Amino acid sequence: VQLQASGGGLVQAGGSLRLSCVASGRTFNSYAMGWIRQAPGKEREFVAAISQGGGWSTHYEDSVQGRFTLSRDNAKSAIYLQMNSLRPEDTTVYYCAASRYLHHLRELSLTTDDYWGQGTQVTVSS
Repeated sequence: VQLQASGGGLVQAGGSLRLSCVASGRTFNSYAMGWIRQAPGKEREFVAAISQGGGWSTHYEDSVQGRFTLSRDNAKSAIYLQMNSLRPEDTTVYYCAASRYLHHLRELSLTTDDYWGQGTQVTVSS
């Protein structure tokens, strides 16, 4: 699985951005998908994840709950992270990730069987 993230940019505090991640391959439906962020020199941080299969469940890090919304479109092999009410502390690089196990994303326990795309920079000015 190859992951292509896009949608980052520069926005003022309180503004919005929509990140997209498109996956290659024919097994997109089999993967839980999510976003992880990491600033240079800092540890990775879970942002949001959505389960695979039917009855998708979404999970958010506490600081983004209520501001960010994650969705997926299996027909387009894509996920979208709508980010509203952005704060300067949201500034960092956001990475799209895929795993057959939702907890790998939520617990940041990615293995060599999981996938990690290139990042997209989000900058929120105060």
